[in-house]
Parts: sequence; structure tokens; C-alpha cells
Amino acid sequence: MFRNMAVSLVMTMKNDEEGGAKVPGRITTTVAKAKELRPFIEKLITMGRKARRVVQQAEQFSSDSSRGSDEWKAWRESEAGRNWVRATAPALALRRRAFAALRSKAAVDIVFGTLAERFESRSGGYTRIVRLSNVRLGDAGEQAIIEFVGENDRVKSGRRSAPSVEAN
Repeated sequence: MFRNMAVSLVMTMKNDEEGGAKVPGRITTTVAKAKELRPFIEKLITMGRKARRVVQQAEQFSSDSSRGSDEWKAWRESEAGRNWVRATAPALALRRRAFAALRSKAAVDIVFGTLAERFESRSGGYTRIVRLSNVRLGDAGEQAIIEFVGENDRVKSGRRSAPSVEAN
């Protein structure tokens, strides 16, 4: 169930199709499910951030030649190609762990692409849970929204101070 909820939350970030999510990066569920889903999603995003750093560090060994060409084949056989494979192996392992958790290639691509880039400078706390005032019809379950933080956040205004009264 949490795998499906996690995939649903991640796939709302994909807004290239007609009839997609009204607000990307947000799903409505019960409070208990949202609280259980939060660490699951945050660990996946942390994996994506780590893999992004590994890939950026491995770019020094990469080649510009097109895949399958003679230059590319020579590069793969060279020391630089072997160094690139060794340098990107942790990123591949992280992608495979994320795929084992999500079982959706499209969702893994979004986590390691869009979300890892979006939260690159953030050290944690990628999601928030907002409780809703209305209850679910049928069983009166308390509802909540779980969403990614960031783009559409409200900006807190500074504390308003009480108007000062000047003594004459």
C-alpha cells in the first residue's frame, strides 16, 4: 500500500499529461497513513540526492562521444572508462534500491531527476503533512495532505509588533 501511495505522490510531479494532478506533489490520505509514508518518501529522496552527487563527481571521467561509436568503445576499454564505471557504481546501486522500493521506473526517474535536483541544497524535511478539517465520509477518518515542500510555500511574514503608543 505504501509503495502505491509513494508512487502516486511522486507521479503527481509529472505534469506533462492532460488530466494530471491539480496541484503537483500533493496527495490526500488519512493522517496515520501520511505519517507512515513520510519517512519512506524522504529516504528515497535522500538516495536520489546522494546519487546525484556521485554522478556529478564521476563526470570528470565521462566521454562526449556517442554511444556505440568507435571512440566510445575505445573509451570504455580505457582506464578512464573503467574509472567512470567505478565512480558511478554507487549511483546505480542507489537507483536499484529505489526501484526495489517503488517498482516503478518512471517514479524512480522522477525521484532521481526532478526531486533530487529540487532538494539538492536541502538537508532534510522534504515533505509536510497538513491536517484537513473535514473528515472522510463513510468512516469519519481524519484526513491530511502530504506534499513536497518548496515551490508553492507560503512566506511567513515577520511578527507584527503592537503599535507603539507615544507618550506626550
